[in-house]
Amino acid sequence: MTKARLFYGWVVVGASALIICIGMGILFSLGVFLTPIEESLGWSRSAISSVALINWVAMGLGSFLWGSLSDRIGTRIVAVSGGLLLGLGMVLSSQVSSLWQFSVTFGVMVGFAVGAFYAPLSATATKWFTRNRGLAVSIVSAGIGLGTFVIAPLARWLTSTFDWRLAMLLIGDLAWLVVIPVALVIKNAPGDLGIAALGGTSRPDEREFDARDVLSSPQFWLIALAHFACCAAHSGPIFHMVTHAIDQGVPQMVAASVLGVSGLASIAGRIGCGVLADIFGAKRTLVAGLAVQAVMVALYLGTRGVGGFYALALGFGVAYGGVMPLYALLIRQYFGEKIMGTAYGGVFLVSTLGMGLGSFAGGVISDQLGSYTWLFISSFAIGTAAALVALSFRPPRAVAPVLEVAAASR
Repeated sequence: MTKARLFYGWVVVGASALIICIGMGILFSLGVFLTPIEESLGWSRSAISSVALINWVAMGLGSFLWGSLSDRIGTRIVAVSGGLLLGLGMVLSSQVSSLWQFSVTFGVMVGFAVGAFYAPLSATATKWFTRNRGLAVSIVSAGIGLGTFVIAPLARWLTSTFDWRLAMLLIGDLAWLVVIPVALVIKNAPGDLGIAALGGTSRPDEREFDARDVLSSPQFWLIALAHFACCAAHSGPIFHMVTHAIDQGVPQMVAASVLGVSGLASIAGRIGCGVLADIFGAKRTLVAGLAVQAVMVALYLGTRGVGGFYALALGFGVAYGGVMPLYALLIRQYFGEKIMGTAYGGVFLVSTLGMGLGSFAGGVISDQLGSYTWLFISSFAIGTAAALVALSFRPPRAVAPVLEVAAASR
């Protein structure tokens, strides 16, 4: 008898999750650094939140550009390059003295670097699986929750032990030490090893789109709109979760751990929704997840005390985490494997605008009104709209006749 070998696709999935853990954990750590930077440099919350807006816009542009590049040269080179830039951005951020410098180092450099991870690595994971694809993509996406659970408390502990500058410097070093070596094990597709995807190759009648086909498809823009509204709904509550808890009398270290708990809960949500998508379909799972997310956001209006924040962090984390890997599955179903990096990078670009606007709006609302009440009200409304948009998705087809005729006429 021969010993069964581990399918290499799972190695790619694990490496991708770890890279995303570091990258997205660093991105979300700005919420932990908000109060220390505010106290140290005297910047307003809206000013620091504007860096988050730049952060997400840069990440969105990076997702599209890095995603397109990964379709051409492979994801390994893209991920290594992103790791180099991520560490540099954090190290330089630790030395800033003005808002414009921080906007460049953390906003642009860190954001653009992280764009090299989530969309390209999620797209790569879909190439390795036709069976258990939802589970595989959800494990990759779970790296975001793990990053929030690990990096947020680490950033808070380092800041409390030393200061926020040394904390950023050490986390930048961590990015170099982890991301670059792990990225070297990434393989772009099963064909690189002369094997087939788990579950067999794609159907022979599957339509092969190009970038022009994707961008001219109404379904692409509907998925992008739903992703935008979804992210606009949860980004403000996530980014300002620590600060809001502190405003309600929760100690700073405990407040940072609340964010970590939501990240840990999001891991369960991502994996659970990935499994449900394999059973019930990505669209049904997404609509249900978006509805639950909207309800969880509304519950922040009445949450007080440490116990309440921990309980809500669990429910909110499961909800916002669960919906995130489903968009990659939908893009794969509609547009196939060949153009996956470009197509998902484009959708993710639109979604990051929602992430940035939600984070920025939370800071403006807090500065102008003195509380986050209207942030949660508006986030609930936008989250409900996201669920309604997702309801309008048409079933994906293996071949799109209209686009086939258009392609034949070119």
